[in-house]
Amino acid sequence: MSNTPDDQQRINAIRALSIDAIQKANSGHPGLPLGAAAMAYTLWTRHLKFNAGDSAWFDRDRFVLSAGHGSMLIYALLHLSGYPLSMDDLKAFRQLGSKTPGHPELHHTAGVEVTTGPLGQGVGNAVGLALAEAHLAATYNRAETIVDHCTYCIAGDGDLMEGVSSEASSLAGHLGLGKLIMLYDDNKISLAAPTDITFTEDVCKRYEAYGWHVQLVTADDGNDVAAIDAAINAAKADPRPSLIAIRTIIGFGSPRANTSGAHGEPLGAENVTKTKAALGWPVEPAFFVPDDVAAWWRASGARGAATQDAWNATFATWSANNPELAKQLARVREETLPSDVAWPTFTAENGSVATREAGGTVLNAIAKSFPELVGGSADLDPSTKTYMKGFGDVKPGDFAGRNVHYGVREHAMGAIANGLAVHSGIVPFTATFFNFYDYMKPAVRLAALNKTREVYVYTHDSVFLGEDGPTHQPIEQLAALRATPNLTTIRPADALETLEAWKFALAHKGPTAIVLSRQKVPFLGERDASVGHGAYVVHGGDTRPDVILIATGSEVSLAIDAAKLLEAKGTKTRVVSMPSFELFAAADAAYREGVLPAAVRARVSIEAAATFGWHRWVGDLGMTIGIDHFGMSAPASAIAKEIGFTPEHIADVATGLLASV
Repeated sequence: MSNTPDDQQRINAIRALSIDAIQKANSGHPGLPLGAAAMAYTLWTRHLKFNAGDSAWFDRDRFVLSAGHGSMLIYALLHLSGYPLSMDDLKAFRQLGSKTPGHPELHHTAGVEVTTGPLGQGVGNAVGLALAEAHLAATYNRAETIVDHCTYCIAGDGDLMEGVSSEASSLAGHLGLGKLIMLYDDNKISLAAPTDITFTEDVCKRYEAYGWHVQLVTADDGNDVAAIDAAINAAKADPRPSLIAIRTIIGFGSPRANTSGAHGEPLGAENVTKTKAALGWPVEPAFFVPDDVAAWWRASGARGAATQDAWNATFATWSANNPELAKQLARVREETLPSDVAWPTFTAENGSVATREAGGTVLNAIAKSFPELVGGSADLDPSTKTYMKGFGDVKPGDFAGRNVHYGVREHAMGAIANGLAVHSGIVPFTATFFNFYDYMKPAVRLAALNKTREVYVYTHDSVFLGEDGPTHQPIEQLAALRATPNLTTIRPADALETLEAWKFALAHKGPTAIVLSRQKVPFLGERDASVGHGAYVVHGGDTRPDVILIATGSEVSLAIDAAKLLEAKGTKTRVVSMPSFELFAAADAAYREGVLPAAVRARVSIEAAATFGWHRWVGDLGMTIGIDHFGMSAPASAIAKEIGFTPEHIADVATGLLASV
């Protein structure tokens, strides 16, 4: 190993800050910061393009710590490099309200690019970031190059065990994302035991099979800066995505080195003392960094300002030479809506279609106006109707297209979309059958945590997809979406509500799930479909009702048919379409009272899904008509009759309820 004494001091500053913060918090994961410090140092000081004074610089390199449990590694790097993360912030590691939470969080700490919690998600995010760079470069670069940066990721054994990383890495290899470089912290230890009890595959050969450029840094402790530097240079020169496997020692320098005990708990005061002694670092005071080391790190972090200044000059020339593109890029980065959207019109003549069909009509009508819309499905675009005709495909060597073919990789699709979303310049959409939301849940949850602007299109939304049977029929998925904070779920009743759902989703500064039917539904008439309010009166709003029927999606027309039966018997009936629980809950009290008067306690909900959550809207005396069991394989009409989703049954339930209220 050819490290200089200066290199070692700078690397050990990362280690010492990490173990002190973890020890002070009495919580954290010291193993990764101790073992991976040299690779992080080499990357950040010799390769990573960034400006600590401007964490939002558009053409910065992106760094993802997929092994987010080792968060003190990135916090130490950010502090030392001059980002606005103070020593006091490090001392508040894992404390309430601090800038240094247990896992890195986007929007919470300057310099953190993505929220990486569940292992493997960061690998998918990195693929998305690299794909965003490739697409934006193909879209905006002209004589002047304004998009030209790399995505780096540090991943551990746990990341590469998770299936999401395999799916994402497979797609990255297929596409040939050459500016994606992953440093594999190959320490062969997991939380419970050495990895040889579960994970003995040859990771390098697996990544070679994916089509990646693979290198193995053979130093046995991961500390050879020159070898790591050379490997990163070689990776940058190769047109394929790169994996650099670096054999490290978890908990390097500590008495717990190379054991699971170094992974997920503080070293303890005695072991901190022994570790600092082994590293040649002063035991006291804690959080000590020598002045010359601190000054060197700050100078290293400040070098990016000149690089950004040069880019700013190039960007100014590009903007002058490409004024329309410059306006477009400014708008999409500001996340404002275009002024010339050609929204389609739905009427009785063209509106009686499946809402998935209506969604496809909307998407294709607006695609030209929204160049930032980039997305696709998990091998299902003929069924989800989410292919943008005439806008090309993202494919190896050609990233200018806007349709992404994810293959049957829902796990990766969600994680990659998160990377696309956080990059800036892209609004990603994804699509799959609603039942397969389960495969995407971890990524959707992180999108909600991040409040990223994404659109999830879920089709085949109920048991009424029919013969495919219970394995494909969503039951509990709506309740799961509605239970997710910061996620807006919309289940439109017809083509007009589908149009309004897309309008909301593209204006919203957060993730939106649009849940659509496979089967045809009737057009409910030209009206003010107040999707943005979450619910509105769609039938019988002229008088105070005796009973209110509340429904979503394809069941709204069913509720209207039931209302007509009730009205024929003299029962004053109101039908409320409630496409979004979240939006109705956020509406003001007066509006909610106008839709669901508190005095009308006879309420019935109708939804072909689990009834969980509906009592909030029907009240203690109301009735819920839903499906609290799995579905069945049969034609949709036979299923409807079997489970009581008929106008007659609903009218009977409402009549019985009126008699008891």
